[in-house]
Amino acid sequence: MAEQTRREASVARKTNETDIKLTFAVDGTGQSQLQTDVPFLNHMLDLFTKHGQFDLTVDAKGDIEIDDHHTVEDIGICLGQTLREALGDKRGIKRYANVFIPMDEALAQVVIDVSNRPHFEYRAQYPSSQVGSFTTELVQEFLWKLALEARITLHVIVHYGQNTHHMIEAVFKALGRALDEATSIDPRVQGVPSTKGVL
Repeated sequence: MAEQTRREASVARKTNETDIKLTFAVDGTGQSQLQTDVPFLNHMLDLFTKHGQFDLTVDAKGDIEIDDHHTVEDIGICLGQTLREALGDKRGIKRYANVFIPMDEALAQVVIDVSNRPHFEYRAQYPSSQVGSFTTELVQEFLWKLALEARITLHVIVHYGQNTHHMIEAVFKALGRALDEATSIDPRVQGVPSTKGVL
């Protein structure tokens, strides 16, 4: 079997609200270089990268004097775009994944179908609306834009928890591991894993 080409992509997105350069490699080693104005998102993206064994570089500046919304949303958009491009025609991938991750008292579940049909379901109720200066509603915004731009079906369920930081951390770890599993190459898969013949 021929050696698998490294699956990676880069994007630059500049608007009146944000200026982002992002490179994402599906076949990585868990390395991240993150420069954003949102420290909590840096932390979550680092966890996502490490547990997914991806490589991720983000250089993002945004209008955080207003709030973090535009920066978080646009990073989700860029990550989704690079994921979709990096996967190409999706030949040989497992396609599906279902991962549970505990973080102390919290338990999160992420279910993925690399389907070319963007859909997002989110079930999470956090005890606090803030983690430090980070607004927890931005987790949903990030994940929805990621799913939309990557054209994946993404279900995220936080089953329970008491500490908001732990609950969100479990989500990002589960996201990394589920995406790693769904995009991994299965040598038994011939072509695209769909009866349609295309994803």
